[in-house]
Amino acid sequence: MKAYLQLTKPTISFLFAITGMAAMLLESHLNATDPVRFWVIVFAIFLTGGAANAFNQYFERDVDKKMARTAKKRPLPQGLLTPFQALAFSLSGSIISTFLLFYYGGILAAALGVGTILFYSFYYTLWLKPRTPYNIVIGGIAGAMGPLIGCAAVTGSISWAAFIMFLIIFMWTPPHFWALAICCKEDYKSVSYPMLPLVVGDQETRKQILYYSFVLIPLSACLHFFIAGSVIYLLGSVLLGSLFLFGAYKVYHTTVIKTHWQFFAYSIVYLLALFGFLIADVMYSAA
Repeated sequence: MKAYLQLTKPTISFLFAITGMAAMLLESHLNATDPVRFWVIVFAIFLTGGAANAFNQYFERDVDKKMARTAKKRPLPQGLLTPFQALAFSLSGSIISTFLLFYYGGILAAALGVGTILFYSFYYTLWLKPRTPYNIVIGGIAGAMGPLIGCAAVTGSISWAAFIMFLIIFMWTPPHFWALAICCKEDYKSVSYPMLPLVVGDQETRKQILYYSFVLIPLSACLHFFIAGSVIYLLGSVLLGSLFLFGAYKVYHTTVIKTHWQFFAYSIVYLLALFGFLIADVMYSAA
């Protein structure tokens, strides 16, 4: 069971589900929300991300064997699952998540879920990642779909607030993964993936991390004006954003790999806490 959970990349899928849940709570205003339906949709969003990640690991199983980081952490290179089991899990997860999103959330939510799986599993994994150093930028579209799916599931449409949430995650993704790419540069080099540090160098990558961070912080604060809530989210976004920008500034001015790992780890905390503040704001305002 643990090996199947590892296939979903649980941390990433959990973040994906949290962003979708935040959009659901915001758009439903905590009113007339059937708890069973609500949690089934949240699970379906998690499973959407999990299925996409499982396909990713299935397609990259040979590459993962050659990379030190993934060879030790992923179930296929470790021999914990067979390729057939991984493929069956990926297909089953895709079918179940699509059915649940369609039945409980409607056709738009289901279509967005299917689009997320196809985009990440096939377009990003098989085409973008091996071909362009900006794979993370374009591929970030898939990881940012959680709020759009969540919003569509409770309203049947996409709101401006959900779109701003999408943009926040989209802008967060490159700094997050480029820090990792610098740390694992030799791994990516060994499998000929054209990650940005290998193509333009570490310092230019650090500069891009800083640039994206400068855009991310005001964009995150901007969401406050679309949610009609209290100042909880605004204050939280400013605090978290200041720490994020400080981390990006430190990364820009150092070659110490430990600093890049710290920024990578904090970026996960940042996104989780940011949407945590949003959920707290929605619940406080609705009380």
